[in-house]
Amino acid sequence: MSSVPFGLGFTKPHNYREVLRSAWNNKRRPFFTWRILRDGVCDGCALGTTGLRDFTMEGIHLCTVRLDLLPLNTMGSLRTRRLEDVKALRSKSSQDLRELGRLPYPMIRHRGNRGFRRISWDDAFQFAARQIRATSPDRLAFFITSRGMTNESYYVANKVARFLGTNHIDNSSRPCHSPSTTGLKDTIGVAASTCSYSDWIGTDLIVFFGSDVPNNQPVTMKYLYYAKKQGTKVAVVNPMQEPGLERYWVPSVPGSALFGTRFADEFFAIHTGGDIAFINGVLRHLIENRWVDDDFIEKHTTGFYPVRVEVASQTWEQLERQAGVSKDRMLDFARMYHEAKSAIFVWSMGITHHRFGVDNVKAIVNLGLARGIVGREKCGLMPIRGHSGVQGGSEMGAQPAAYGLGFPVDDEHADRFAKLWGFRPPTMPGMTAVGMIDAAHERRLDVLYLAGGNFLETLPEPEYVRTALERIPLRIHQDLVVTSQMLVEPEETVLLFPAQTRYEQRGGGTETSTERRVYFSPEIPGRRIGESRPEWELFMDLAERSLPDSAHLIHFDDAAAIRREIAKAIPTYQGIEKLSAKGDAFQYGGPRLCEGGVFPMPDGRARFSVMALPDADIPAGQFLLSTRRGKQFNSMIHGEVDLLLGARRSDVLMSVEDAKELGVADRDEVLISNDLGSYRGRVHIAPIRPRNVQIYWPEGNVLIRRGVVDPQCEMPDYNALVRIAPAATAQGNA
Repeated sequence: MSSVPFGLGFTKPHNYREVLRSAWNNKRRPFFTWRILRDGVCDGCALGTTGLRDFTMEGIHLCTVRLDLLPLNTMGSLRTRRLEDVKALRSKSSQDLRELGRLPYPMIRHRGNRGFRRISWDDAFQFAARQIRATSPDRLAFFITSRGMTNESYYVANKVARFLGTNHIDNSSRPCHSPSTTGLKDTIGVAASTCSYSDWIGTDLIVFFGSDVPNNQPVTMKYLYYAKKQGTKVAVVNPMQEPGLERYWVPSVPGSALFGTRFADEFFAIHTGGDIAFINGVLRHLIENRWVDDDFIEKHTTGFYPVRVEVASQTWEQLERQAGVSKDRMLDFARMYHEAKSAIFVWSMGITHHRFGVDNVKAIVNLGLARGIVGREKCGLMPIRGHSGVQGGSEMGAQPAAYGLGFPVDDEHADRFAKLWGFRPPTMPGMTAVGMIDAAHERRLDVLYLAGGNFLETLPEPEYVRTALERIPLRIHQDLVVTSQMLVEPEETVLLFPAQTRYEQRGGGTETSTERRVYFSPEIPGRRIGESRPEWELFMDLAERSLPDSAHLIHFDDAAAIRREIAKAIPTYQGIEKLSAKGDAFQYGGPRLCEGGVFPMPDGRARFSVMALPDADIPAGQFLLSTRRGKQFNSMIHGEVDLLLGARRSDVLMSVEDAKELGVADRDEVLISNDLGSYRGRVHIAPIRPRNVQIYWPEGNVLIRRGVVDPQCEMPDYNALVRIAPAATAQGNA
């Protein structure tokens, strides 16, 4: 703790002030807001707070992320006249568009029209159904966001896509944790966290790889506080020495709120993309010092010898250059890991947002298997989820390569689902979200159904994405509020479907948290917006209109009926059919997966992976730029200042060494450029590895090139090589 109270002199989040500000923003419907907080399952990060409590510890849990999302759930109706001329709306930010209010009615806009006009649900469905019948299934695609979406809605969307004959369906885990899903499935046979949050408290060591939990999952800082109280050491492997992981003021713990708590015991400031080199160096130290768990490796794994040969062949010079840290620092980490009897590895977008994201994950798995930290108490591998719907989205089958958790798209599993559904789904894997935009750009899509999300703000090269959206004859946007992608000019027609939130969904709904816990969130009594409807009903009704002779095969009477079918379709989720009231939950697989070192792989063994070093060197005169998140939820910006860093969203975060070399000082304007575009911002001196810079996302997407993806899962690479110059010099040269 600091001897200075209230964090005076520190850059810090003013938690109480932020709570008051957020509470003030929710003042219009206090009783409805309170019922959501008291009874609903949080639609923010995938922590899984039920009401104001969770399953990890006692006490009230509430964070500003949840409070900042509440207005989206409680705001009033948008005046539809505002949509009659979209020209006036295009100059508004996404935050300004959200604040216009909730979408109350179905709307339509044809090519050449200035804006949207209201239509009936019957006309909207009939129009869309005619377009779907007029095209072929290979030219139809669905994208489903994670924004508060329930498992029931994901499942119905999955079934509807297959009912209409397409496997072109994907969800927002694609530009999120798809490398984690692929990497974990290939190596240990499961695609989810192997442990629970409760394992944090009492473990000897927690390592955060490319993860900034104070910014993105702030309630976890309370877990970390109690872990530290029990002696847990914390290591951070990241280009940025994140201030929130160095010191944080946990608002619900009086001592921490007053004086702050130091969390990280060690920072390992690697280069962006240097994780594999760093981990291979650590692994080499473990092997050379005989610090690996030979017994676990022999009994429960395969493929260790080729990995041993590979890391021995990589020179220390290679490893140090690419990792950005010395051989001795790698030894420090190896010793820290060796001295811990239990350990948990946590990672997020800093690991997955690379063209070699899957390999990054597999490298982390290698490190975990080397000391046997999978399948036992206070140990595990945890890809921490940033959004409440991400884990369940793919497991419900809203993805192109699987009908549901454990059932990849192929002939055998198509036969299984044919017996359950009464129709046989297609058997060729469909397009990912990235592939959909490329197909649209090439005019190979006729209908794109977008349930939430905003490709304009989440995918690289926004202008390319805009052109792609403009070339789709029919776009259907299902959402709560107006988004910028709705305003993109129609090739022929754009339809808007007003959706309800999870709290308004008839019969309630469920979500799956990071730790695989499936929670029931009840329907919350209160006002409803216009003619908005539950998301699963919209998918279902459109499918019934599209193929009326088979409508009975896709119909559900209520949300409970969906849960009963999920239990049959996806056996891992058996128990979901019993969830019906506040507090109902179960954790599939139990507190830990792979107990006793038994892995759901063909031979029952986990698999080591040979990790060659990727080409991640930084050429002379250039910098490696990455994108970061702060004071936001996904692409929804909640504030202009990232309070953990004191940086504005337009700032360029760089080291003091780089600033000195460039001849610039804090708050000086610089121009960042590459062969794709340019970005103008002000220098913010930050504790980041030299030759690495960061700007905020999605603003930074103008410098991120499309088409650079992980070949194993099509995760876009959200990093770029750039040149930086003082703005005045750049202007003079121009």
